[in-house]
Parts: sequence; structure tokens; C-alpha cells
Amino acid sequence: MIEIDDKIVSADLLRECFACDIAACKGICCVEGNAGAPLEAEEVDILEREYEAYRPYMTPEGIEAVERQGFMVVDEDGDLTTPLVDDAECAYTYRENGITLCAVEKAWLEGKTAFRKPISCHLYPIRLMRFSNGTVGLNYHRWSVCAPARECGRKLGIPVYKALREPIVRRFGEEFYKALEAAEELIRQQ
Repeated sequence: MIEIDDKIVSADLLRECFACDIAACKGICCVEGNAGAPLEAEEVDILEREYEAYRPYMTPEGIEAVERQGFMVVDEDGDLTTPLVDDAECAYTYRENGITLCAVEKAWLEGKTAFRKPISCHLYPIRLMRFSNGTVGLNYHRWSVCAPARECGRKLGIPVYKALREPIVRRFGEEFYKALEAAEELIRQQ
């Protein structure tokens, strides 16, 4: 573990390789799992406010799930998460050419909303933990469905954190990302 300001970072984010290979995995991370994607409280308000921007891209089943369950659900751990369709896929998805994608991100890509997608989705496979003292932990979540991404990352030589530069900067800022680069350099020199 590496401490940077008020964050504790798993060294695996700097050592392990990862590069999303959606052509191989088909977006299965949005379909499988034991709960929806984690949401920040302010993201629930954004999802509700921006609903009409991304709703046209959602599946009928996803729309029904949101209208029945709401823009978020509380999981068994008490965390806010995205609603699911039939306890499986995220309600905010759609399919294109056999790949499951994010309807919210599609609306963002088309300039219909300023909100890209929930930060937990954008940061994946980084999972955030909040400690009682205010410290945030950044952990590398290894999931079997991401085996193609680990293989692709190894082939390209891309550490997890470099593959996720954009969402890391979005959530924590450029200075934190530069601190990760410096930490990787120190680890490499050891």
C-alpha cells in the first residue's frame, strides 16, 4: 500500500497491467455481479435530473427497472447502487453489435449531457473504500470477467492506473495522477 495525501493506494494499481478489451469481454461487467454499480449520493440526483437525456438509449427493460425501483437502490451493505434488470444487468445499459454499453455514456458522447457515467463505472477495476477518518482507499478489484483486459494490458505494458488516467483525474485531479506516476517510478527503481 502507498499513502498519497489522504489516500491509500494498492501498489497493484501501479504494478499490474490492465487495458479494457470490450471486443473480447462484450461489456459483461455491466451485466454480471451481485449488485449494481456503486453510486455517489450526488450522482443519484444527476441521474434523475439527466434522465430524459439518456433514457432514449436504454432498453425497455432498463426503463421499466428505473421506473419501478428508482434511480438507485440500496444494496445489502447499505450502499447506493444502480438498479438492475432481473437481478443481473445494470438498468442503464443498452446493446450494440453484441456488446453491452452504458446509455448514460452514450448520451454524453452525443453531447446530450455533461455527465459521463457514474465514477465507479469509469474507474473500474479500481474500487474506492472510505474509512472513518476520511481516508479513501483505492483497491484493484480482480474479476474473472476482466481476464481479457489483464491479458491486453500485459501485451501493451499498461499499468492499471495508466489505463484509467481519465477517470482518476476526473475524480482526484491531475496532481494526484502525477503522484501515482512518481510512485510507479519509485517502485520500478526498487
